[in-house]
Amino acid sequence: MAVQAPKNGHTILVAEDELEVRGYLEMALESLGYDVELAQDGEETINALRSPKSGISAVLLDLMISQSDGMETLQAVRQIAPDLPVIIVSGSSSTPDIVTAMKCGAADFLCNPVAHEDLKDAIARAIEDRIAREQVSTGQPPKASGFIGKSPQVKQILSLVPMVGWSEAPVLIQGETGSGKEVLARELHAHSPRADGPFLKLNCAALPSELVESELFGYERGAFTGAFQKKLGMFEMAARGTILLDEIGDMDVRLQAKLLHVLQDHEFQRIGGKEMVKVNVRVIAATHQDLEAAIKERRFREDLYYRLNVINLQLPPLRERKDDIVPLAQHLMAKHSPAGAPAVNFAMDLTNALLAYPWPGNVRELENVMRRLTVLRNPALICSELQARTAPKPPSTAGIAGPAPSPTVAARDIKGGETPILEQVTRAKQQAEAEAILAALNSTRWNRKQAAALLKIDYKALLYKMKKLGVEDDVLSVASSTNEALPRTAVAAG
Repeated sequence: MAVQAPKNGHTILVAEDELEVRGYLEMALESLGYDVELAQDGEETINALRSPKSGISAVLLDLMISQSDGMETLQAVRQIAPDLPVIIVSGSSSTPDIVTAMKCGAADFLCNPVAHEDLKDAIARAIEDRIAREQVSTGQPPKASGFIGKSPQVKQILSLVPMVGWSEAPVLIQGETGSGKEVLARELHAHSPRADGPFLKLNCAALPSELVESELFGYERGAFTGAFQKKLGMFEMAARGTILLDEIGDMDVRLQAKLLHVLQDHEFQRIGGKEMVKVNVRVIAATHQDLEAAIKERRFREDLYYRLNVINLQLPPLRERKDDIVPLAQHLMAKHSPAGAPAVNFAMDLTNALLAYPWPGNVRELENVMRRLTVLRNPALICSELQARTAPKPPSTAGIAGPAPSPTVAARDIKGGETPILEQVTRAKQQAEAEAILAALNSTRWNRKQAAALLKIDYKALLYKMKKLGVEDDVLSVASSTNEALPRTAVAAG
């Protein structure tokens, strides 16, 4: 049975007609601490939202639910609950689909099969954004972030926070992904005269360039197909507050010109509008990219760089500030531990494992590990997992034809390997599933509908499993690397 995370008080409505996909999303969300309600068509989705006891925090909506147009369901949801985050899930990741969904009011777009981390991040972003917007509408001040650290680098940054925060100057924060740039930005906001105002964030890399403009500046009713009502952009929503432009280095060059105009003249026009809108907002930008190199490559405007780079804060990666690892780990443990739960002992083995690990995902990865520790409450398991991540890995043989390992060999490998046992079991199960699918496909000359019938699963479920296991991708990748056509049987999924 899967380990359940402590409940976080949020309920997610999963609107998906495919049983297996619906079951996976339900299990994944419950493991993250969410309550889950299920709907298998548009009518059930609408009825769930109209229920007086629904308490839904966000919706996961299949774009092709019940073979109908999920956009119609999305528009119906928007009329019932205009501020409810709706995350579209679809097997298609084409830009027109994404743009249409976002213009119809979707908060995010995920492509099937949905990775666990992508699901977690999308739900967290949607709920966080909704809370921030509610704070704006009710006038509630945002909470301070609690940026902490004991290393000399972080102490130097913390010494600058009161002075930099109190100024009105733009700030550019640079550092690797997951190093805490947003947390530092929130700390600057908390130390500013705008602390009682809103703090809003836009990730410029998370949305297609066609949508960043509408998110920042809003649009008038009728500006484009699907614009049923006027929408305020983040620059208006963040009035007398702060807006964080995260991953500014990924912003489209054409939009950079409009942003520069706003920073210079403090006014803009909504999409489809003629009226100039005055803005009073402080801008903080963050990026993991080398913007000076981007300027040379003509991917970033030099004039915008100097407009944003009034104050530059360089946030070092976690591996370069080892003095912060244990205090941060303890802080994150306290943050995610359920109320009244006994503290987990930070033994020497755990401390040594945390300090020895290079943390390529920085503070974000450390937080995930600490959340796992709060659930499993097994420091020895966490130590072994961190050690396994840094152990040398054997060369990959994915996509190379060969005989399938016998159950006896697989069992011996699981018992004696250094990889965590559950992870090896999962890999063995995935390989067995891939081999069963391949056998069915080969016996039907790769007629997928006949293979689905042979396997006694739904056709859509077969496509989902093939994409999840990389069955077809492995064949094509080997064929392209050898410049020759391979037989359908020459593939192994791991």
